[in-house]
Amino acid sequence: MPTKKELLQRPIQHLDLKQHNVVPLVDAMHNMAYSARDTARAANIYEMMLRDTDCGVILCLAGSLISAGLQKIFVDLIRNNMVDAIVSTGANIVDQDFFEALGFNHYIAGDEYKYGAGDADLRELMIDRIYDTFIDEEELRICDETTHQITNSLEPRPYSSREFIREMGAYLAKNGKTPHSGSTNGGRDSIVLAAYEKNVPIFCPAFSDCSAGFGLVAHQHERRTSVPAEPHVSIDSAADFYEITQLKIANPTTGLLMIGGGVPKNFAQDIVVAADILGVEASMHKYAIQITVADARDGALSGSTLKEASSWGKVDLTYEQMVFSEATLALPLIAGYAFHKNAAAARTGKKWAAILDQVPVHA
Repeated sequence: MPTKKELLQRPIQHLDLKQHNVVPLVDAMHNMAYSARDTARAANIYEMMLRDTDCGVILCLAGSLISAGLQKIFVDLIRNNMVDAIVSTGANIVDQDFFEALGFNHYIAGDEYKYGAGDADLRELMIDRIYDTFIDEEELRICDETTHQITNSLEPRPYSSREFIREMGAYLAKNGKTPHSGSTNGGRDSIVLAAYEKNVPIFCPAFSDCSAGFGLVAHQHERRTSVPAEPHVSIDSAADFYEITQLKIANPTTGLLMIGGGVPKNFAQDIVVAADILGVEASMHKYAIQITVADARDGALSGSTLKEASSWGKVDLTYEQMVFSEATLALPLIAGYAFHKNAAAARTGKKWAAILDQVPVHA
């Protein structure tokens, strides 16, 4: 059996969209069929979304995306004002992005592992597998403990996930986990850091379903079982919903770029309905793109079409496109097309996180 060191040899390399001008390729795909034409139309819609400077762009992330090599694309979208808010699974933000920001890597697994052979051996070595990718479980425990430390440093009260993730960004900045600090101390850019610096709010509606959840559980256990019991930090998911709905009310024109489905997709789409419940007639999302491999036929959310979302009053039908493709194939084309067309040249950061700091959420 190979050793742990032998298995964790080849780090995943994150794709740099700046190095690949895909504009001619995507333009040519307009004259093809099937997913090629769908992808090209989606690229055009994302370009339109960015050129519409009134539009607030909400990026939704589901699935294991950072571990797959897409982190740098998302960082570049944030730093180039191509994203105004993010709704994500906790795993992408904490277990994968923040994990790498701490100086750790995801690794390429050999083909012999990706269908399950050797999983018992991997467990013995404390190596976790995501299809054809390896993660060091011992390093993940350090990520858990870091979120535990961040939680302990906060005033005991309820927090939206957006507020907590901002504190994670502050931790990275304070501890030199930035691209300006040099490789000896981490020295990496990350989604959490870029969003912190650019005032891009990140929402994880199911925040405890990730590495941060372990840190929060440890924190609450310590506080609840102390004698006497002490106040503790908690995550208020309703505050997340309230905050992002306030953004929709403040910025009526919105567009969605959704990678995968699940909770992030529904959460972002639902703010139109939530605004109506609060007495504000909000327009449907003007633009919407979804990249997914899920099937619509089982009635589940992840594969449900954007046309179906229109029946719920969430997504306008004029500029919407489903792309049935795996994300590592389609996203570089869609994002790269808009980047190399300079679609965001006239955009300035909306700094939505700074706006949310003025919203009364907690007593």
